[in-house]
Amino acid sequence: ALRQSYLRSGGHDPAILHQLLQIQLEATVLEKGSAGLRRGRRMAEPPSTGTHGLDAALLAVELENRRLEDELLALKVRRERRADAGSREAQRHREELARLQAEVGMLRCHAEQTRPWLHHPAFPRPIAPPLPP
Repeated sequence: ALRQSYLRSGGHDPAILHQLLQIQLEATVLEKGSAGLRRGRRMAEPPSTGTHGLDAALLAVELENRRLEDELLALKVRRERRADAGSREAQRHREELARLQAEVGMLRCHAEQTRPWLHHPAFPRPIAPPLPP
């Protein structure tokens, strides 16, 4: 949970991710060790070493899968942040364009009012598009 929280908040430092993975591995080993002790007390014979090796290999594969899932999550978060930044930039450009178009319209109007001796154009003036809400 700690590692996933770190990734969701934008963390992607490989050293920290490695430390979190090591902590998780230690916690899993401790949990399995204490469960094994309880199981050993209930059962007369200890678990076989073949099963222990299989458990360790399974744990290693599981941890690698989690690490890869974390990397995928980090990549998705970065991609979403880039997409969000791009859409914010596009919105800023649209707002700036609308502001400039409005300013050009005001300047045209002001120029026509200050020079009444000029002939009015034969075509009506273009109307600027409405400003976005």
